[in-house]
Amino acid sequence: MANMAQAIRMALHYGEENLGVKDIFGEDVGAPLGGAFTATQGLKTAWNSPLDERGIIGMAMGIAMAGERCVAEIQFADYIFNTIDLLKIAGNTHWVSNGQYSMPLVVITPVGAGIRGSVYHSHSFDAWASRLQGWKVVMPSNALDCYGLLLSAIEDPNPILFLQPKALMRSRGEELIPGEPESEKELKAMIDAPIGDRSKWKPKWPKLEKYTVPIGKGKITRQGDQITVVSCGRHLLLCNEVADALKQEGISVEVIDLRSIYPYDWAMIKSSVQKTGRVLFVNEDTEVTNFGEHLAYRVTQELFYQLLARPRVLAGKNVPGIGLHPNLEDATVPQKHEIERDIREILAEVP
Repeated sequence: MANMAQAIRMALHYGEENLGVKDIFGEDVGAPLGGAFTATQGLKTAWNSPLDERGIIGMAMGIAMAGERCVAEIQFADYIFNTIDLLKIAGNTHWVSNGQYSMPLVVITPVGAGIRGSVYHSHSFDAWASRLQGWKVVMPSNALDCYGLLLSAIEDPNPILFLQPKALMRSRGEELIPGEPESEKELKAMIDAPIGDRSKWKPKWPKLEKYTVPIGKGKITRQGDQITVVSCGRHLLLCNEVADALKQEGISVEVIDLRSIYPYDWAMIKSSVQKTGRVLFVNEDTEVTNFGEHLAYRVTQELFYQLLARPRVLAGKNVPGIGLHPNLEDATVPQKHEIERDIREILAEVP
C-alpha cells in the first residue's frame, strides 16, 4: 500500500498528465530533493522556487488568474503566516471581480506535530485556515483519501488549502489507490528515487486511474451509538484506536473523519449527534479560537434539546510553542489517554 507521500506524488502526476496542472513548485520541490517529504519526486512540471513564501503564493495567484492550474507548496505550515494577507486576497478575488477571475490553485503545506520538530516545525494551521473566506480546506487521514482529495482539489475552480499531516507522510494506507501495484516493494522501485545520485533517475509511473473524494463530505470510520467523536488528520487515527479499545468494554463510539474542514459535513455530524446525544471534537490546533469550538457551538445552538451531555473540544494547549523534548510535545497536543478520558467523562455525565 502507498504511504501518504507516495499518494500525493501519484495524484500530482495524474494531475499534470490529465487535469491540466502545468506548474508544481515550492522550496526544494523540484529535483534533486523532490520536497522535504519526497512527495514531488519525479514530477515533470515540478520546479524549485526561492526561499520566499510570499513569492510562492503570489506566483500561484498570478498563474491561476491567467487561467492555468498550479500546485504550490509551503514547505511547512509554520512558515505560511507571513502570507496571510495574500491568502485573504486569493480567497476573495472571485467575489470582488464579480466572477471575472477564478482562482484554481492548490496550496499544499504539511501541518501539525508528531515529528519532534520543535517550535519551528510542529504547529497546526487548520483553525487559521478555517477563517480564510473563499478557501476550501481539506485534511486527509489516509493515503487513499489523500489521493482522492488532491484530485478533487486540482479540479476545483476555488483556491484549496491542502493540509497534509506531517506525522502521517510515511503512514501506509489500508486500501489500494486505483492503478497502484499491490506490492509495496514494486511501487517503491517504480516511483521512489534512489539514495545518492539521482541525475539519471526517472520514475516508472503505474497506470493510475481517476479517483476523487468530494470536498465537504465526511466519512464514518467507526459505527457507534453512545457518543460521537469528530476529528481529522492524524488524530482521526488515534480516535479510531480509542474507539476500538473501548468497544472491547461494550462502549460504542462513533468516529467521524471530517476530511474537509471547510466546507464541513454538517449533515453527517448532525445525524450522528442526534443518534448518540453526546459529542467530542478532537484536533491538535490550539484550544483558544479552535475550529472545534465553532462545531461545538453549532451543535449547542441547533441540537441543544437533543443533547445528553455538554459538547466538548479536546485540542492543543494554548502555549507559545511546542517544545523539542518528547515530553513537552506530548503534553502540548492531545494523546490517546486524553481522548479516552474525555469520552469516559462525557458518558458519565447525567442528563
